Amino acid sequence: MPTTVALGPDWLDPLQIIESLGPYALLGILLIIFAECGLLVGFFFPGDSLLFTAGLLVATGTLDTPLWLLCVLLVVAAVGGNLVGYWIGRVAGPPIFQRPDSRLFKQEYVDKTFAFFDRYGARAIVLARFVPVIRTFITVLAGVGKMDFRRYLIYSSVGGVLWGAGVTLLGYFLGRIEFVRANIELMLIVIVVISFIPIVIELLRARSGKRDPRYDEPHERERVLREDVADPE
Repeated sequence: MPTTVALGPDWLDPLQIIESLGPYALLGILLIIFAECGLLVGFFFPGDSLLFTAGLLVATGTLDTPLWLLCVLLVVAAVGGNLVGYWIGRVAGPPIFQRPDSRLFKQEYVDKTFAFFDRYGARAIVLARFVPVIRTFITVLAGVGKMDFRRYLIYSSVGGVLWGAGVTLLGYFLGRIEFVRANIELMLIVIVVISFIPIVIELLRARSGKRDPRYDEPHERERVLREDVADPE
């Protein structure tokens, strides 16, 4: 299979991940999507490119799973991860986001997520599906702020369908195009670049001094979040 430049370390390359899992590829994909959508330790997983690759490999016959079944299972994994993340935040509370920086956990991730929530309100649950890192932290953040569970479930389900099934279907239909099949790694790079555009925009906004000053005080974050999630708009 033709390749282009390498897409990060091998253990984060979606093609390498799926091929290395062999007969357990489907289970592995579902576990990774579940972890990225709800467990803080899963924020670095390549969710977008993994979904795209899964759909593409179904189109090429490499992944022997019916497309409809794959989409259903991925949506369940994505929404299920969100629900677990929500209850982790609701039970564990603010201390999750007040811990010091470590090798994996950075306070900047929290700041970006708060800014994202502040800008889009409850709709952020849907929009964040398409933003790496933020899609992981925002689920726990909604629980910390005790967002109404029914509203959260609705927004999470909509986002899970649009992201889990949508990106997979995109990979499937584009995977039927010869150029895409011959340049899989290039397509994955494009997907990653597109998915990081919202983060770049937020960084530029922060550098221009438009970041909400309320988030500069850690003890204010939970109060501000409660105010934001109370209004779906």
